[in-house]
Amino acid sequence: MKAAVVNDEQDFDIVEIPDPAPRPDELVLRVTACGICGSDLKAVHSLPCGTVMGHEFCGEVVAVGSDLTGDWQEGRHATALPVIGCGRCQACLIGDVARCVAADLIGVGGSAGAFAQYVRVSGREAFTVPDLPTDDTAALVEPLAVGLHAVNAARLDPGARVAVVGAGPVGLAVVSWARLLGAGEIVVSDPAPPRREAAGMFGATDAIDPTSRPLPGAFDAVFECVGIPGMMDVCASAAATYGTVVVAGVCMKPDPFVPLVALLKELTLRFVVYYRRREFAHALNALERGLIDPAPFITDRVTLDGIGDAFAALSTNPGQRKVLVRP
Repeated sequence: MKAAVVNDEQDFDIVEIPDPAPRPDELVLRVTACGICGSDLKAVHSLPCGTVMGHEFCGEVVAVGSDLTGDWQEGRHATALPVIGCGRCQACLIGDVARCVAADLIGVGGSAGAFAQYVRVSGREAFTVPDLPTDDTAALVEPLAVGLHAVNAARLDPGARVAVVGAGPVGLAVVSWARLLGAGEIVVSDPAPPRREAAGMFGATDAIDPTSRPLPGAFDAVFECVGIPGMMDVCASAAATYGTVVVAGVCMKPDPFVPLVALLKELTLRFVVYYRRREFAHALNALERGLIDPAPFITDRVTLDGIGDAFAALSTNPGQRKVLVRP
């Protein structure tokens, strides 16, 4: 099969590699689409040569492991958590598969990801995909599950005042879920005009430029969806007394901050990553029911040959949101 593999220059080579084969409890999908994640833009600089990235995917079943029964048959459209767990430990049994003692994280340094024509996934973590607007819509389930997990961590009360720092795809997923789960005011903070202008499509009630004015404080929940140093202080300053700060941004550098503000406000600080199996299923269901419109998330589609240019565009063009790779 063809795959985009990381090379010495932290770019991609399109090469032929062996097709994956399923183990008894696994599936192989022909990839119809795989989204480029913001964390991919950072991880590509640290992953070893030969890595096949890509963890936001959907596809068509082309091979079924010998132990899988029921609905699994070739031709089914499917998506899956990008994690292969042992299926026996406590984390797996409660659906927190990313914390499995033997977790294999697909596309981020573990098994080969979906910037390729085929990807191998766990049958335990796979879901059949209903009819959706396009055959690549289900590639949004993974980033939507990330946003849902962040919002669930905040335990929002109805009418809560919410601030979202960063209006990339994860931030916009947070906005979408906060709206659906009954938040009142939802203010987005982002320095890029295209992102501020788009925020209203996802449910934001206001969008501000942090270079001209700070967030108007006293928010019940503040979501950090940027992942760069300095954001912890921004979020603590914007939170109300007894408020919650949820950190979803992947920061690869130290971020020293002064705890005094958080201490005086008695803030709750939560760090979140991945999601539970039930949250992944909930995100898929929301797309099926039309509760979340996928169209505003997707700004471009490219083939494997265009993946390098797509990474560059996402790093420099704030008008891009979710770019889907269609191998």
